[in-house]
Amino acid sequence: MSPARSPLLALAAVCLAALMFGLEISSVPIILPVLEARLRADFQNMQWIMNAYTIACTSVLMSTGTLADRYGRRRVFAITVLAFGIASLLCGIAPGTPALIAARFLQGMAGGAMFICSIAILSHQFPEGSRRARAFAIWGVVAGIGLGFGPVIGGAIVALTSWHWVFAVHAPLALLGLALIGVGVEESSDPQARQQPLDIGGILALTVAVLGLSALITQGAALGWTSPAALGLLAATLVGLIGFVVAERSHPHPMFDFTVFRIRDFSGAILGCVGMNCSYWPFMIYLPLYFSAGLGYDVASTGLALLAYTVPFLLMPPIAQWLLLRYEARYVIPAGLFAIGLGFLLMLLGSRLVHLAHWAVLPGALVAGIGLGLTTTPATSMTTSAVPAHRAGMASGMDVSARLITLALNIAVMGLLLVAGIGAGLQAALGAAVEQGQLRVLAERLAGGDAAGGRQLIAAIADPQSAAAVVHGAVTQGFGWVMLYGGLSAWLTAAASWVVLGAVKPAAGVSRSASRLGS
Repeated sequence: MSPARSPLLALAAVCLAALMFGLEISSVPIILPVLEARLRADFQNMQWIMNAYTIACTSVLMSTGTLADRYGRRRVFAITVLAFGIASLLCGIAPGTPALIAARFLQGMAGGAMFICSIAILSHQFPEGSRRARAFAIWGVVAGIGLGFGPVIGGAIVALTSWHWVFAVHAPLALLGLALIGVGVEESSDPQARQQPLDIGGILALTVAVLGLSALITQGAALGWTSPAALGLLAATLVGLIGFVVAERSHPHPMFDFTVFRIRDFSGAILGCVGMNCSYWPFMIYLPLYFSAGLGYDVASTGLALLAYTVPFLLMPPIAQWLLLRYEARYVIPAGLFAIGLGFLLMLLGSRLVHLAHWAVLPGALVAGIGLGLTTTPATSMTTSAVPAHRAGMASGMDVSARLITLALNIAVMGLLLVAGIGAGLQAALGAAVEQGQLRVLAERLAGGDAAGGRQLIAAIADPQSAAAVVHGAVTQGFGWVMLYGGLSAWLTAAASWVVLGAVKPAAGVSRSASRLGS
C-alpha cells in the first residue's frame, strides 16, 4: 500500500465522519431547552428539529449506498463530507426555527450519506477477519467518543459561546475530513451497479412513507386523529409504503434487496439495529428534558448526568467485538438488547425513588449504555459481512436505513407517549380545574422541559402550594410511560433476534460470526 493510500489515514477519515455524526446526535438534545427559549420553539418544533435530521437521513441512505457502489465510494464520501460541513454551517447561522428545521433536513441528508459511505469504505479497506475486527473496534470507540461526550461538549459550547457553534463546529472538521480522504481512502465500486438504472421510484416512495408516518404520529393529536388532514397523512403513508414494495420488487437492481433477509445473520443484525432505535437512541432526545424538567438540573449538570448513559458506549465496543468472535452473534446481540431493556426498567424504578436520591435513575442509564455498547459493533459489522463484498454499499444502506427509520418513528412515538403520560398525570391531579385544550398545552410545555412555566400556569388555575408537586408527579408519570415502552421494545427485539440468529447452527468447531468476519 502506497503512502498516498494509507489504511490508517482511511481509518482516520472514517472515524472522523463517525465522530461528527455522533456529536450531531448527542450534542443537540442537550441544547433543546436553550433553543426553546432563544427561538421560542414549542414542543413540536423541538421534535422536528431532531426528526428533520433523522427523516432526511432515511431519504438518502439506500440511494447513497447504490450511488457509492456505482460511481465510487471514495468520491461519494468526499462529496457528502463537504455537504455535511456546509449544512452544519447553515444550521449555525439559522435566524429562526423554520430555517433551522430546513437546515437540519439538509444536514441529515448529508450526514446519512456520509455515514453510509464510511461503513462501506471501512468494510472494503479492511476485509480480513483480524484487521476488520480491529478497525470496527476503533471505529466504535471513536463513535463512542462523539456520542458519549457530545452532551458535555454541547453544554460547554453553549456555556462558552452560543448554541450556533454546536452546529457550526462541524465545518472545520469537515475540511480536515476531506484532507484525510484525499490521502487515505482507496476508490472502490460495484461494476454491476454501473450497468443498472437508479431506483428513483423506491427512493421517493420510501421518503413519502417515512415522512407521512412521522408527521402523523407527531401532529396527529393536534390535528385530530380522524380529521381530514390526519387521514390524508395516513393515506400518503400507505401509498408510499405500497409503492416502495412494488418498486423494489420490480426494479432490476433495487436499493433494498429483500432477498438478503434470507440470510439469518443479516436479519438478526438488523433486528439488533431496530431494537436499539426503539429504545436507547430515541430516548437520548428526551432524557435531557427529564433531567431538566423532572429533576431540575441545569445544562451543565444535565450534560454530566448524561455521561452515565453515553460513556459506556465508548468503553464497550472492543469487549463486544471480542465477545462476538468468542461466543457468536446469536448470544451477543440478544444479550445487549436485553441489557438495554433492563436498564430502562431500572430507570423507571429509579424515577420513583428520586425523592430519596436524585441519582437514582443513573444506574439504569449506565446499564442501558452497556447494553448499547454490546449491541452496536456486532450488529454493524455483521450487516456488511453477511453479504457479498461487492454489495457492501447496499447492505450498509439497509442497515442504517433500518436504524434511522426506526429512530424517526420512535422519536415521534416517545413524544406522543410523553405528552399523553404527562397529560394523564395532570388530569388526575387537577381534575376539572383545567380544560382539555389547556391541558394539552400545559403537557407539551412540561414535555419540552419548561417546568418553571408549567408551575406558573398550574399556580394560576389551582393551589399554588401544590404546583411543584403536581408538575413533578406528572413529569415522572410521562417519562415513566416512555421508559416502560423503551424497555419492553428492547426485550421484544432481543427475543426476536435470539430466534432468528439461533435458528442456524454454526459449523463444527468454528464460530459462525468469526468465519463471517474472516471471509
